[in-house]
Amino acid sequence: MRYMLLIHGSEDGWDALSEAEREAQYERYGKLQREMEEHGHYVAGDELDAAASARLVRVRDGETIVSDGPFVETKEQLGGHFTVACDLETALAYAARIPAAEGGTIEVRPVVEGPGA
Repeated sequence: MRYMLLIHGSEDGWDALSEAEREAQYERYGKLQREMEEHGHYVAGDELDAAASARLVRVRDGETIVSDGPFVETKEQLGGHFTVACDLETALAYAARIPAAEGGTIEVRPVVEGPGA
């Protein structure tokens, strides 16, 4: 089974960290990714740019509308993800070790396997 570990956190909190604190966080992320790789669980992972850089695409009555976004009333934004191939308990254990879990939220969601997968 594959799971996405969706990393939600405060961009303001990240921006408030010193360069040394950010480097320490990146080292923790790297260490966790290397462990996932060693166990054969790592599928993919990426950090996302700031939410303000996102664009929203909608199609309404056949017209494509592109707008800046997202505009949501939340303090946590989607900041990145890991995709892992393992059982649920292992996915939850990895989620608990993601540094952003200490001040944000990690959403663990199964990936739907399509036909022929």
